Formats: sequence, C-alpha cells, structure tokens
Amino acid sequence: MLNKIKSSLEAAIAPIKDGASIIVSGFGESGVPYELMNAVMDKGLKELVIIANNAGTFDRGIAALIRAGRVRKVVCSHPRPPNAEAFAEAYRAGKIELECMPQGTLAERLRAAGAGMGPFFTPTGYGTLIAEGKEQRVIDGKGYILEQPLPGDFALIKAHLGDRWGNLTYRYAGRAFGPVMCMAGKHTIVQVSKIVELGELEPQFIMTPGIFVDAVVATGDGK
Repeated sequence: MLNKIKSSLEAAIAPIKDGASIIVSGFGESGVPYELMNAVMDKGLKELVIIANNAGTFDRGIAALIRAGRVRKVVCSHPRPPNAEAFAEAYRAGKIELECMPQGTLAERLRAAGAGMGPFFTPTGYGTLIAEGKEQRVIDGKGYILEQPLPGDFALIKAHLGDRWGNLTYRYAGRAFGPVMCMAGKHTIVQVSKIVELGELEPQFIMTPGIFVDAVVATGDGK
C-alpha cells in the first residue's frame, strides 16, 4: 500500500546530503517549515543552496543555517526583509552567494521546472541589471529576457493537512508558493499539522496532489 508518511523529522530528511539545493516554502513568517529546517540544522548539513522567497529572518530557519555557515548560496526574490541581519552580515563578509530575481520570475521559474517546461521569455527585468548575461530579444516591439527553469534537489514545504498518499491542503496565507515549490522539488518533503485518513480530503479542495510529494511528517501546529 502506498504510504508516504514518515515516523520522524529525521527519517523525512534522511535523503538530503551536503551540497544539495533545497527549495524552502513560506512568505515572510507564514508557511515556513521551521521544524524541517531545524532537522536539517541538527543533521549538520553544509554547502547548501537555498531557494526561497527570502533569505531568512531573525535567527531561525534559513537564517539559522546561514549563521552556522551551512549555506553556500541563496536564490531568492527578497534577500533583505525586516530582521534579515544573518544574511546581510554573511553577504557583506563575502561568505555567501546571492542570486536575486523579481518575485514573479521566481514563481514562474519554479512552475516551469515543475511542469517540465524549458526556458521562457519574460519582459520583467529587460534593460536592467537583471538581464545581464542572459539572452535578450525584442518580439513585436517588446523586449524580453530568457529565464531558466528552477528545480531543486529537494523541497521542504509546510502544509496544513496531508494523507498517506501525499495529498495536501494549506492554511490561508501559508499556501503562498507551496504548490509550485512541491512541483519543482525532485524530492519533496512536507510537514503537516495533521495527517488525515485517505479520502477525508475532498478532491476539489486538494491544493497539491500527492504525485508531487515524496514524504509527509506530522509536526502539529508548531509555533
């Protein structure tokens, strides 16, 4: 019987190795898989590439990994949200790399990866520093730059409810980039507040189908 439920956070993240690229869900403080991130920290993983909306806040989650020197590069759209001193200090000291892009471009690169698409043209960033080193083209009088899909070796996601097949629902703003990030991860690991029985989630309300999920672990409501 297909069962993607893992017994612990440690079991859920067991496949992650040093040097992995990890997509991390969340928008601001909402929808961040802090418990999974704590497990990554406890495992001692290093040389990580983090793909996320921002570069972490305070001293937890992504920021905690940066403080500990575990992150080689951050790929994000908003590296300096409030309380992002961990990243700022590491970047100024030359200890971390940054690839920054518009938020819509980030979302579309993730979606393209999850949908199995190739590169795509977008007008966002044309004629700016964002376009440097990328193919640029004018089509019907409008300028575009070529962007690449953005997959991750792993995706760490926070959802609300999940079942043993990996079907997911999210809670309010916690959804954010969760669905496209699940798709873009080659191996997607999800922490949920509660695991429900198969069939309990109404099909029309499932926000991420289980085909995009490899592991589910229950962590409760968290903090």
